[in-house]
Amino acid sequence: MPNLIVFTDLDGTLLDHSNYSYVSAKPALIALKELQIPLILASSKTSVEINSLREEIGFSDCPAIVENGAGLLAPGQTSFETQDASDYTRLTQIIANAPEKLRQFYKGFNDWSIEELVEITGLPRESAFNAAKRQFSEPGLWTGTDEMKEAFSEYLSQNGVSYRHGGRFMTLSFGATKGQRIEEICLRYTKPDKQIISLSLGDAPNDVEMLLATDYGVIISNEHSVGIPELPEESNGKIIRTTKTGPAGWNDAVLDFISKHSGSNPQIKNTPKTESEKDIG
Repeated sequence: MPNLIVFTDLDGTLLDHSNYSYVSAKPALIALKELQIPLILASSKTSVEINSLREEIGFSDCPAIVENGAGLLAPGQTSFETQDASDYTRLTQIIANAPEKLRQFYKGFNDWSIEELVEITGLPRESAFNAAKRQFSEPGLWTGTDEMKEAFSEYLSQNGVSYRHGGRFMTLSFGATKGQRIEEICLRYTKPDKQIISLSLGDAPNDVEMLLATDYGVIISNEHSVGIPELPEESNGKIIRTTKTGPAGWNDAVLDFISKHSGSNPQIKNTPKTESEKDIG
């Protein structure tokens, strides 16, 4: 059996866009665990958020990509030891110094209270509090015109800041991406006598680099996302799209990947929800 590895976005992909549940993905999660296939969470979420989910689904022994690739959480690591937020402080200062005619159209996590984050994200209060513990990147919403956004993008670029669109937010950072972390992680799992076959799954433009960096990619259908335009790699089957949305589409795609490349045909099992899953649907 080849050395399989799976990378996944979270919101709108493994997690339902509306209620953050992964219930529909449980059969594939169980199959990955039983076959000891690493599952690498890759998201714009903070280290605290990702570690909590990584523990809950049983993949704490795997690294995780946080804040869109700006940070890499090691296996078993719960957060970044120093909790250094100097990059985030510098980033929010650059945003604050933008010309007011541009700044007024971008509101990020640093601009919102916890109550506003709860309302905007739909997260429980504790989860919203963890989402605000940022160290490298700033998600937010743009409400101006496309022309004004281009001007804002130019200002950001002049200051070393780039942005990516996810399923919900326009996230600003100093340029690291999920895709840049994939080679680094795959090297950790390389074995002399086994070929690595990698899969990535995502639903939004900030996932494109990740989808292109793995052997196979799956674009998860998400009617709430701005979506991913057709990619050249779809013509040869390297990248495919699901018809089902969120965790249901994720589940089918991962089980199909396992079946094709592991020689195993995972059996779908009905398992009870955890307490946290009951809370979020």
